[in-house]
Amino acid sequence: MPPAPPLPEDRALSPYTGLTRRHWEAAADALLAAVRPYASPEQALIPLPGARASSSGPRSDGLEGYARTFLLAALRIAGADGRDPGGLLDRYARGLAAGTAHPVAEPDLTADTPESWPLVTDRGQAMVEAAGIALGLRLTRRWLWDRLDDRVRERAAAWLAGALHRHPWDNNWWLFPLTVGGFLAETGGSADQVRAARAAVDRGLERIERWWRGGGWYTDGRPRAFDHYNGWALHLYPVLHARLAADPRLLAVYGPRLHAHLEGATRMFGADGAPMHQGRSLSYRFAAAAAPWLGALTGHTPLSPGATRRLASGALRYFLDRGAAGPDGLLSLGWHGPYPALAQPYSGPASPYWAAKGFLGLLLPAGHPVWTAVEEPLPAERGDAVTALPGPGWLLQSTAGDGIVRLHNHGSDNQPHQAVHPDDPLYARFAYSTGTGPTPPGTEPDNHFGLITDGGTTMRGPIEPLGSGPGWAASAHRPRTGDGDPLPGVTVTSVTLAHGAEEIRAHLVHGARPGTGVRLSGWATSPSFGTRSALLPVYGFPAAERTAALEHCATAYGADARCPVLTGTVAETCHAFVALARLAGRSTAAHHPAAPYPRVRVAPRPDGSVSVDAHWADGRRLGVLLGHRHVVRIG
Repeated sequence: MPPAPPLPEDRALSPYTGLTRRHWEAAADALLAAVRPYASPEQALIPLPGARASSSGPRSDGLEGYARTFLLAALRIAGADGRDPGGLLDRYARGLAAGTAHPVAEPDLTADTPESWPLVTDRGQAMVEAAGIALGLRLTRRWLWDRLDDRVRERAAAWLAGALHRHPWDNNWWLFPLTVGGFLAETGGSADQVRAARAAVDRGLERIERWWRGGGWYTDGRPRAFDHYNGWALHLYPVLHARLAADPRLLAVYGPRLHAHLEGATRMFGADGAPMHQGRSLSYRFAAAAAPWLGALTGHTPLSPGATRRLASGALRYFLDRGAAGPDGLLSLGWHGPYPALAQPYSGPASPYWAAKGFLGLLLPAGHPVWTAVEEPLPAERGDAVTALPGPGWLLQSTAGDGIVRLHNHGSDNQPHQAVHPDDPLYARFAYSTGTGPTPPGTEPDNHFGLITDGGTTMRGPIEPLGSGPGWAASAHRPRTGDGDPLPGVTVTSVTLAHGAEEIRAHLVHGARPGTGVRLSGWATSPSFGTRSALLPVYGFPAAERTAALEHCATAYGADARCPVLTGTVAETCHAFVALARLAGRSTAAHHPAAPYPRVRVAPRPDGSVSVDAHWADGRRLGVLLGHRHVVRIG
């Protein structure tokens, strides 16, 4: 069957993206049609092609293909009030029957069938997929689950119930048993099963309460792990469970938290629709739209209906226009197209289909204002802005001229409680943006400040936030060698001052031996993508070094990325290094050669601290005093 012709854009209703609800439905239909040829004979496994299997193995990857596309199908059908012209439910019902055929749940069976799903184990990938299946079944219960044969329902419930008793990883995985429990508690199994299901819900909610940091943000298990999982997991599952359970008590707790999260998180989307390129599992792509849709679904959102659709449709269009779905219609492991550096050990060919969460808006009926209101501009389009997010320790900086949003990171490191892991490029950098990607492991890091040792440039390691405010954010860290050991007695206190398109980056090194080299890198920009960067020495770097050297690398935004670098030398036991950085896109007026840079004055003090005072041409002034592990705003 030839593909359906593309739908015409509606620039009256959607002046920014041209997309309407019909476009979202068509996108879901196309993604589901593309995976259909890869389904196993009984539809229980959808092993998609790919260059690599996940660490869980091919059978698990086939289950992942079923579970994640089933969630997309469930959202599509539930949003259409059960209408299913493509016969999706029949196929997924067949797959459910075949996948749950195990001797453990079916006494007549003596061995697994060729399409039996892996059982749920402690910290096993099947626990994740069980949550996706349970959520899909909960959404489509009247049209699928309630019409199944009793025998199939019993063994499907037995397979899902494995998630109630197994140990998850100590992060957002606690919400997978919660999601399974929310479904099984409603389907009327045995009394023991219902009790176990309710207990799993309670355990999950209790666990994430330990990670709540206020202001709309949770950590993802580790002390300072902040990223998109806040929206597409840590808020999504509790709020959606509360809504599906019609539990006003839970919604009164988790709804306002979602509202608070969206107040800051919606500023992390560029005018072109790109989410922030920071954190793990970025190949889920427009799953980042799940939280804004959920806010509209529950009424807990600071966004107007038109702004909600603008944000979500912008994210969908951003990726589909840039090749996220290849010629075969399949979502690739990557960002725009394939990008192997984004794959984690748990990533398989079907992992990107957690993007299904981005279709949550289909649960809103066609007459809802989120579909009928005229699109409104995003924060990144309304004017230059700098916003502090104290919870994760971030400073968001956006410029309306090019629509790029920058994230200055003084709080998220993804380091575990006890040991120190090597820096993760998607967490440990000092800055991220919607128009650039970090350099991959094995290359010199972008947006990094480190000391030069025999083993190379030091890592940042755990981050100690030191505060934030209008236009600034600060942190401290103990530089670490490649094996994770801190340099004895050495700390670096860092601050970012931001206004317009410029950033002042200041680093105070305390305790390093005179003669120790330092390396400061800026944005890794790709000319083919239309971004450019500058990094200019202000203080502490050789006066002759007026232009930065360029190091070439590949990022998710292009193989031709170039990263500016400054180098210097510690002259005293406490020494400051200050530079001015700028990131610009094609259309920004701020990048014009005639645009004046701010005047920056750096003044060391007898006590070893240093003041940094910046004055912009428009009259804006920002000043801070850096000391050993403390920063004070002075202007």
